[in-house]
Amino acid sequence: MRLVIVGGSGSGKSTQAQRLCSQLEIPLIATGELLRQAIANFSNLGRFAQPYMATGELVPDEVIIEYILTQLKQPDAKRGWVLEGYPRTAFQAEELDFLLDKLGQQLTWAIYLQVPQAVMVSRALGRSLPDDQPEIVQRRVELFYDRTIPILEYYDRRRRLLTINGDQSPEMVLHSIMSLLSVC
Repeated sequence: MRLVIVGGSGSGKSTQAQRLCSQLEIPLIATGELLRQAIANFSNLGRFAQPYMATGELVPDEVIIEYILTQLKQPDAKRGWVLEGYPRTAFQAEELDFLLDKLGQQLTWAIYLQVPQAVMVSRALGRSLPDDQPEIVQRRVELFYDRTIPILEYYDRRRRLLTINGDQSPEMVLHSIMSLLSVC
């Protein structure tokens, strides 16, 4: 199973991605976590990404795409994966499809965790991540509606979109996702 988790900041993407990986016994590819670790370790990637993340902007496509390609080529990714934090734009969604074609893989589903804007902001501000400051969270929510919503149209046209009510308990969200995955 090859899954993408899509949703705004604070929608529960990380929580559900981790739970799905555990449930399905497949690896997690989490771009946000990678970037935070790279910044904490003062790596070249971290130094490059830090100014973008500090203002709530998206790290340039070419950097993220290269990382995703490296992760998708890993031996354990051949049996499936959950990708969290990417794609965030329609261009990235198309680029992911091209990468998967080159690797002889195909996306199974894009799972959209639909959560009201006020809930996203409240949840994101309740976390203790260094990039979850009010102005940064607000910028990420704006970017979500501006750039990420077209991804939903992209995956819907390809009949690869599952929409889940993310405004419920994490257990209920996981149950909803697993129920839909078993039916589809």
